[in-house]
Amino acid sequence: MTATATPPVTDRRAPAAAPRRRKYDAERLFNRVALGALVAFALLWLVPLVWALATSIRPAQEVITDPTSWFTAHPTLAAYEDIFAAGKLPYWYANSFITSVLTTVLTVVAASLAAFALSQTRFRARRAAFVLLLAGIMIPGQVLMIPQFLALQAAGLLNTYWGVVLPQVPNVVAVFVFKQFFDGIPRELIDAARADGASWLRTYRQIVMPLSRPVVSAVTIFVFVGVWNNFLWPLLVVTDPEMMTLPVGLTSVQDVFGVPYAQLMASAVLGAIPLVTVFLLFQRRIVEGIAGTGLK
Repeated sequence: MTATATPPVTDRRAPAAAPRRRKYDAERLFNRVALGALVAFALLWLVPLVWALATSIRPAQEVITDPTSWFTAHPTLAAYEDIFAAGKLPYWYANSFITSVLTTVLTVVAASLAAFALSQTRFRARRAAFVLLLAGIMIPGQVLMIPQFLALQAAGLLNTYWGVVLPQVPNVVAVFVFKQFFDGIPRELIDAARADGASWLRTYRQIVMPLSRPVVSAVTIFVFVGVWNNFLWPLLVVTDPEMMTLPVGLTSVQDVFGVPYAQLMASAVLGAIPLVTVFLLFQRRIVEGIAGTGLK
């Protein structure tokens, strides 16, 4: 019998496996770099807040002698006690909450209605109206403050919640975000509702808005945070200490104390606590809303 030589077995998958391996290594490297960048930005954001918290619990004398130190052997809440004693903090928190909620609700309703009209209805000069609406972004808000102040003064709305709320309701960015989301809703769904006899308002209320929960959540959070942090407009229209919002009220407390850094940092911490809580509770909604608008 003649022996037959068996050819060596070769792995034909090796050439294809090498590029996949390199691609996997590149993706893993990119993920590590992205994670490192996120951690770095998170630390940059947290450092001022941690420093403010550490300074607010230090004795005033220590802060004066060494304002840059992060540590203290004698932590105290005296700065917070001074703020509660000198100001009307419960009123300011309530005023900020009421004005922020009212402004947010009215903004979401008005912006979504305007965006629905621009996105789903067909009328003459629709595109021109949208361009003019976006052109409003180029107008600085400070230009409108004096006319708005005079109008509110004539209407007797100074030192009222509506005086703080109404000028902050028009929000071009919110309209744009809603329109971007509404453009992604299938037109066939709207046409089917209209063919079944649904009015435009019913289509908006029962079909479009239930599909828009992610973007509604995102716009709600961003508007709420913006109104809560707004300082200049409430400063102009509110002079009654019991009607001041939190940013304005805390500034008046700082004026009473001069420039004591412990009280200043305590004010910053008290003002940031609600916003940090909102972001921690609704961060997933924010991401879903931004992703759903198509803004990359």
